[in-house]
Amino acid sequence: MNPLIHELFQRSRFLSKELNLALKQHGLFAAQWTVIYCVDQHGEMTLTQIWKYLNVEAPTITRTVNRLEQMGWLMTREGKDRREKYVGLTESATVQLSDIKETIIQFENESLQRLSEEEEKLLMELLKKI
Repeated sequence: MNPLIHELFQRSRFLSKELNLALKQHGLFAAQWTVIYCVDQHGEMTLTQIWKYLNVEAPTITRTVNRLEQMGWLMTREGKDRREKYVGLTESATVQLSDIKETIIQFENESLQRLSEEEEKLLMELLKKI
């Protein structure tokens, strides 16, 4: 067994846990942030587009979107087909995004502070090969 895969999973779990701590002040979890960020970056998307993009099971995304809608972060609307649902950011979410992005940038900087710029680029290239 290759310990590299185990280490990747361990680091991924560690980063998720630390990101959850950083996002706590905004009342969000890392999994919720990924959906908000996805919709922020791509604009209004269908539930199907979100789960395919994030590579997450459809029921998980549906539950997360429903919860974020209840919390006032997202709004949904039906598409042409009643089964199709479009997801967009609320005005309130758009206003709060800059504060959350500052938190995320601080988290990223702290997480990567021990890597040089060259090491970051190399790590990105290597991860894309997997």
